[in-house]
Amino acid sequence: MDITGLGGTVRTKVAMMSKTQPLVHVRTTAYKRPDALRRGLQSLQAQTWSNWICDVYDDCPDGSARAVITELDDPRIRFHHNKPQLFASKNIDQCFSRNNPHDAAYFFVLEDDNFVLPTFISDNIALCKRHGVHMLFRNQLVELDSGTDRARISTIGVLDDKLTGGLYSADVFRLCLMADIGVSNGGLFWSRDAATDLEIHYDCSATLQEYMRTFAICEPIYVAMEPLAVWAENGEETMRDFGNTAGYFKRELSLKRSVGVLQRNAWALAEADDREAFLTHPVFRYPERQRATGLVKSHTQFRVGRSLEIAAIAKLAFRGAVIRLIGKVEPAVLPFIQARKG
Repeated sequence: MDITGLGGTVRTKVAMMSKTQPLVHVRTTAYKRPDALRRGLQSLQAQTWSNWICDVYDDCPDGSARAVITELDDPRIRFHHNKPQLFASKNIDQCFSRNNPHDAAYFFVLEDDNFVLPTFISDNIALCKRHGVHMLFRNQLVELDSGTDRARISTIGVLDDKLTGGLYSADVFRLCLMADIGVSNGGLFWSRDAATDLEIHYDCSATLQEYMRTFAICEPIYVAMEPLAVWAENGEETMRDFGNTAGYFKRELSLKRSVGVLQRNAWALAEADDREAFLTHPVFRYPERQRATGLVKSHTQFRVGRSLEIAAIAKLAFRGAVIRLIGKVEPAVLPFIQARKG
């Protein structure tokens, strides 16, 4: 049977490359965005690395992704219909499972509104081999106003003003949480030998999952600064977190309270030297003021030298106190931390 995609037969090429190329397993979430899904899957077909297989997990009750996959007619792309519906957070989380049904060597997640550039797979594998790591975090460009006629691609990557490229220990990388979310789903690339379990295993919002995945990293991780993936900025379209009906204010307070717990635990796990150097640590590009803000607002540490004015420290400490008083920690957070620390 021929594999037909992008206007030509590629069965022979795939068969030849599979003898020399390790298999890459791509997991794709889908929900009622056929045009975006088609673009994402075609970006896989355009990869310079041919030996991959993609499982598409469609959360649309009508199974609308099936028509796109049928149209592409590529046996490397497999359709799975979620029954019952999982909603965004559970659907994404299952894509980080350690299950390896295809005996693949490498893995990554491609959400239906995102896409990857042609050398994404080949360059990631080359870096993993060169630096002897099983976990890699790739810089991404941003598609602004995704899904509209104003859509355009950013000229800089999302990590450009956050991190420097290179190898990070797990303890240092987790300190990203003090200033930012840390990892993003589409930037992660890992091998079958990775020690880190990236699946959260607990019900929580899709946003909180990314903070928790940053905390989950338990091995050296290489940060690759050349942006070879594109992340769609359209958060309002993806708010389907496990049937969440809580109001916006309540959700935000719960998220901030939960993130604060992760921040304080990440800080406690870091080496004393890295905590001492955090505000000016050279591996981070976050502005010093942003780093200090995370420390104070999370009630992790109030001594931030001249990074913040006294009035700003007081204001942030008060906001943190309100969050800790009113916000509720999501039920997933504490058992997740205990499981990962154990």
